[in-house]
Amino acid sequence: MLSAALSIGVLLALLGRGAAGTAPQGCDIPPQELTRMLQILERSVAESEVPNPSVLLAFNLAGATGSNARQELLKKIQEDAVNRAQKDMSSGQVALYTLALLSSCRDPQHVESHRLSVNLSRVLDQKTRKEVARLEKDGVPLTTLYSVGLDVLALCLARTGDYEQDAILLAKQLLSPGSQIDVDTQAVMALALECVYDRTKLPDTRDLLQEALEEVSKGFLDKQAEGKGVIGNIYSTSLAMQVLETASKFYAPREWDCAQAFSAVYSHQLQQPMAVAQAVPALVHKPYLDAASLDCSVVTVTIPQLALSPSQATTAQEGPPITVHYTITNNLKGKPFQFSTTVSVPAGSTLLAVLQAAEKADPKDFSFETEATSWGPMVVSIHGLAGSEKDRTFWEFFSGADSLQEGVGTYKPQDGEHIRAVFSTY
Repeated sequence: MLSAALSIGVLLALLGRGAAGTAPQGCDIPPQELTRMLQILERSVAESEVPNPSVLLAFNLAGATGSNARQELLKKIQEDAVNRAQKDMSSGQVALYTLALLSSCRDPQHVESHRLSVNLSRVLDQKTRKEVARLEKDGVPLTTLYSVGLDVLALCLARTGDYEQDAILLAKQLLSPGSQIDVDTQAVMALALECVYDRTKLPDTRDLLQEALEEVSKGFLDKQAEGKGVIGNIYSTSLAMQVLETASKFYAPREWDCAQAFSAVYSHQLQQPMAVAQAVPALVHKPYLDAASLDCSVVTVTIPQLALSPSQATTAQEGPPITVHYTITNNLKGKPFQFSTTVSVPAGSTLLAVLQAAEKADPKDFSFETEATSWGPMVVSIHGLAGSEKDRTFWEFFSGADSLQEGVGTYKPQDGEHIRAVFSTY
């Protein structure tokens, strides 16, 4: 462990502090924790069914460019971009691939794999135009505002497309009276606005973006104070931290208690690879805004290979049985239905195991389907009813009255807990 800590300590020294400047005391991730997080990302490359551009982005921003897993992932990302970008990727997915390639010092306008190529920047701009057109017409994009925020950030960093006009639209969304935009969406939108603010020469545009950035960043400070370090939830906190690290001029003279936020994130011991990938950039003071300005030849780091601790093991040991109550409800589409059951699973089981147990006991009522995503398996259909991007419907999971903040492959119900799956809109 000592050699691992020294390796990461050297990494942190070489990295500097990115766009955020010198980190105040208490705002550095402990070296052992960064080691643990990078190892989770490295293992995820081999274990994941879907190549994750957020993991590649995290490797690059953390300076772990010497990792074999990183090289393998870069190859997969390029291949996947060529094969799927124009066909079945959402604009947000294309944006993440663009950010990942920019951070790898690759030109997104010319991505090659197996003698085929794609202009990813052009594809992103085309998909963003469709998102923006729907947003202007109906007040909602084709997918989500989160995706559009990523789109504008990637276009701005790649210096492609009409990102200034897109940023104006995002700023107006953030400033709209009564808007209820969640923290992670506000964060990616704010990062996009920061990029455009630094690029535009139009005074009126800068004034509008400044107003939106002041509102978002000051709101994050308020939420952190209320959440004792947590901004929204533990997963959105790291994205909000990127904004607070880079937007100090927009919330001055107020100060950010970065040590409190850092402690909240790294004390949570994140395990899910996507959550880790989302946290690493803020924890090493290298936000997404740095993605297009990295020198990929300077820092190379070998991530130490350490034995897994029990908390890092990929296969959980079975505990004594627990009882979980499970209810599915649809009042939105077709004939309404509600079914309830109670299942027994080993303690420490994920919610996915609960759904599998319910389906095994009663496949007629509790059948379900999942799709592999960067956040793990996502339930796309229950009882034959599938969510729809067109209708903006999905299956939302609750513990009692509280919406779950983790996916079915990560969340672990407790004995006696009541899990509800409700067909909902977004």
